[in-house]
Amino acid sequence: MSVRALIGLTILLCSLSAATPKNVPVPFRDPPSDAVDHVNPLIGNGGDSPNGSGGMIPSTAPPFAMTRWVAQTRENYVSMTPYNYTDTSIHGFQGTHQPAIWMGESGQVVVSPGAGNVRPKFSDRGMTFTHDNEVLSASYYSVKLGAIEGGEIFAEQSATSRVGHLRFTFTNTSAPYVLLEATRASVIGSWNLNNLTYPQGTVTRLYHRPLSTPATNWSGYFCARFDQPFASWGIAQNGTMSHRTSGDGSMLSGYATFAPEHSQINVRVAVSFISVSQARQNLEKEIPDGQSLEETARQTRAAWAEKLDRIKVMGATKDQKETFYTSFFHTLQYPYEQDEYGKYYSGYDDSVHEGVSYTGYSNWDTYRAEWAWLILFAPERDYNEGGWLPMWKNIIGKRALPDLIDTEAYQVGTHADSLVAEAVLKGVTGFDLDTAWEAVYKDATVPPIDDNMTVTCGLSSVYEQKGWVADDIHSESASRTLDYSCECRKCHSHNDDFAVSVLAGLLNKTDEQAFFRYRSMTSPFTIFNSATGFMEAKKADGAWAGPDRGWTEGDDWAYTFDVVHDIPGLIALRGGNASFVDFLDKHFDGGHNDHTNEPSHHIPYLYSLANAASKSQVRVRQVAEKNYNASVTGLSGNEDCGQMSAWYLFSALGFYPVNPVSGEYVVGSPFFDMVSVDFPSSEKQLHIVSPGAPAKPYIHSLSINSRNLEQPILTHDELTRGGVFLFQMRDAPQAWASDLTSATK
Repeated sequence: MSVRALIGLTILLCSLSAATPKNVPVPFRDPPSDAVDHVNPLIGNGGDSPNGSGGMIPSTAPPFAMTRWVAQTRENYVSMTPYNYTDTSIHGFQGTHQPAIWMGESGQVVVSPGAGNVRPKFSDRGMTFTHDNEVLSASYYSVKLGAIEGGEIFAEQSATSRVGHLRFTFTNTSAPYVLLEATRASVIGSWNLNNLTYPQGTVTRLYHRPLSTPATNWSGYFCARFDQPFASWGIAQNGTMSHRTSGDGSMLSGYATFAPEHSQINVRVAVSFISVSQARQNLEKEIPDGQSLEETARQTRAAWAEKLDRIKVMGATKDQKETFYTSFFHTLQYPYEQDEYGKYYSGYDDSVHEGVSYTGYSNWDTYRAEWAWLILFAPERDYNEGGWLPMWKNIIGKRALPDLIDTEAYQVGTHADSLVAEAVLKGVTGFDLDTAWEAVYKDATVPPIDDNMTVTCGLSSVYEQKGWVADDIHSESASRTLDYSCECRKCHSHNDDFAVSVLAGLLNKTDEQAFFRYRSMTSPFTIFNSATGFMEAKKADGAWAGPDRGWTEGDDWAYTFDVVHDIPGLIALRGGNASFVDFLDKHFDGGHNDHTNEPSHHIPYLYSLANAASKSQVRVRQVAEKNYNASVTGLSGNEDCGQMSAWYLFSALGFYPVNPVSGEYVVGSPFFDMVSVDFPSSEKQLHIVSPGAPAKPYIHSLSINSRNLEQPILTHDELTRGGVFLFQMRDAPQAWASDLTSATK
């Protein structure tokens, strides 16, 4: 079959093969979308430990939503999600702003339906359910709940970016009520569950129907609007009920009861980080009075279809399609919208600004591949208010977040420079280049105020004089040394120095380009121990500290490969291609590759840069098969704001951005017979054609629009220009970009 015929057949099959998601009612399947139908929101939610099974939740909201809505089976905190598949009771429906499990919650609201006696306490209000009675999709969720005093409550949910839309149908129950939890006890950190704080709040009944709650400090406003009149209303505080119209303090909820004849109740809950008034405006703009739940879900489903339908896959099983499109779904949840129709609250300076802003991302994780994915599929989508380029951006966070993140879980380096440089390199527009350069240059040259800041400690002592962070003075010294490359005392990585040099070159700043390029190429190897062939921490006097000292979320195996901008330099230090390939074999065969954390993500692709591409091809497949599947535990580690899924998506297409600011992708092994891609910024579709790929991991040849490619490198321009990437696949190692002598050992 010709390539043209195969492309035509693919388009036809994709248009005919829209799967019918299990139990999703017909009104909630509009518009039709095969991609959206293959999203399984439960992937990455099972298991006792969120860190070990993805840390994701089956939420309903559009892409990049400010608030995601989810059934609440637990009270979430750092390293705990609000929904876990192993639980058997639901305690309400939560609007959450927790972007990743290792970040804290901020300004959540919980809506809990019930019947009979009002039960404000989490431990008292749980209603039983089974997964057989759940319907889950990207845009609609429903579940049948066993009412505590008898009967059934059928709960349905959809959402826009800033408004949750819930519908509760009561059958054979006592008189209905709806509770809105404004504040609750919050766990600080993750190690001691008794380390609690009690946020303050206010609940006020305004006019006839809305319940509105402003938090007393930086955030957490909401407005709930019902479609049925109240029979009564009141306040619950620390479990004590009172028939008041307002209340202040901690452990605070408001509730409304309804006459028994009102068996179906719609409630729309708008949130805001600015004010109650802004929450009302958000509600009226996004889900105005009279809009049905079906229409809300249709709009949200259409938003997902617009993104996910840009990729069409042929040659995948149902489970593989669920894994693929759920990964796509995960990557487009972060960063989330922080602005509210032209203005946004910023925790950097505790004030409201005009403009557009996003929050909820982790540069240490996402600079590797998630950012590259967003540039391709969401180029439409902030430095100004913080004064520094952020490392973890959260709604109330500054450059580091000690009160939200366990201090032992910090990563090192900022990597925001890499994001800016990659965006400029790949043609993203819509921001001021002078401001971008000012931010990047400041990040690279200006010292921090306090050298004991968690992400920057050790920079003004031994590092400044000798070039390494001393292990006998500071923790995580080896990782810090690799992630710092600085003049003066500024937190910076050698990869970021390379990114600064790239940006300087794009802006014709030749002196800065030369300075940062030289620094990026020399500093990483100050802790390379030529006697062992590994990176290793050093003490202040220059003595080696030992192979197990000084690492952050990794070890000497992972971090020895962490020189993504100068792999040829690392190969040379390791004795050349053959020796480097042998080193990679020992890394994988010895069980050292830990894909559950990001420092290992690029390593399978390094074979290709040492003339052993066939080994990259099989290693990538092995990593994918081990760490990704369509089960509730089908995502290893935790999602880390989309990075885990971005690795899978790029790998499934057949390439990966090993050095994100190079403008290049290293070829791996495409997983499917054919994938058609419609990039939003490209006029021409890309067709990745690889017949037999599911059973044949090895590449015999690769051509781009009929031009043979001899090296395993694709450029960003080649990718976005579209056309046909034709892979000829085989079931045994091939000579393409490989020295078979070393590749088959």
